[in-house]
Amino acid sequence: MRFDVTTLGTGAALPARGRYPTAQLLNVGEELYLIDCGEGTQERLRQAGVNFNRIRRIFISHLHGDHYLGLMGLLSSMHLQGRTREVHLHGPADLREVVHLQLRVSQTYLRFALHFEAVEPRSGDLVWRDDRTTAHALALRHRIPCTGLVVREHEQPRPLRKDKLALVPPYRRSALKAGEDLVLEDGTVVPNAELTHEPPRPRSYAYCSDTAHAPELVPFLQGVDLLYHEATFTEQLRARAKETMHSTAREAAVMAREAAVGTLLLGHFSSRYKSADVLLREAVEVFPRTLLSSEGATFPVLARYPGA
Repeated sequence: MRFDVTTLGTGAALPARGRYPTAQLLNVGEELYLIDCGEGTQERLRQAGVNFNRIRRIFISHLHGDHYLGLMGLLSSMHLQGRTREVHLHGPADLREVVHLQLRVSQTYLRFALHFEAVEPRSGDLVWRDDRTTAHALALRHRIPCTGLVVREHEQPRPLRKDKLALVPPYRRSALKAGEDLVLEDGTVVPNAELTHEPPRPRSYAYCSDTAHAPELVPFLQGVDLLYHEATFTEQLRARAKETMHSTAREAAVMAREAAVGTLLLGHFSSRYKSADVLLREAVEVFPRTLLSSEGATFPVLARYPGA
């Protein structure tokens, strides 16, 4: 099953040539989730060839403009295109007021149901659970309340062994996929392991947007397959990072190393860096399995098995 993330915007607060404000599209089994929605996100989605009316859930990490100012434009376009499928919007409690005010003053009456679910920055809290994924909150350290995510796909059924299908009555296949043994008519028990394969290990993705270094998050990030972590500055500007409650690339790499994640994906680059390569070089010294996010690039979430 497909599980990947497309980075639609990689910039920090100020505009920079070639970079856009934060937004990500998570695809899990062709179900689409939007994570943050900076200015122009709907244009980035169009450029990526995405039908944004397929987006099921939108998550907003916090109410700094570079993470949510594209939201009303996106919702309005969904409305104008005649969307009827409901949208689940997850974010800070004050986001409800922001959205309702703009709808009220523009006298816009959405054609679709907008279900708002307030999210508190408490690590481990359930944010959503649906038929594809479960998401839990991360309490990030920032100047205003800010919440990250850990998104995990559900366990998959055990695949049936093709060479054993003749032994399995069709009405018993669902039970076998769920892990039950097969009991034959004469009472013989055939162990499940002889009839099925181990399912793929559930994959996981973590999103740490604007945050100062927060080692208390390590237990919640332990072993995730792909960790996106902001890397606004280099160590040379560590004092600035501390002042603004952001992270350096090295600090992001330390988090990845301590949490033993599969791959680290850097983003939220300050506009002062014409090239983010300097941030990548700093991070790989600490955590070699580090990548740079870039506009429109898609990164698969790959299962990392113990010991890998």
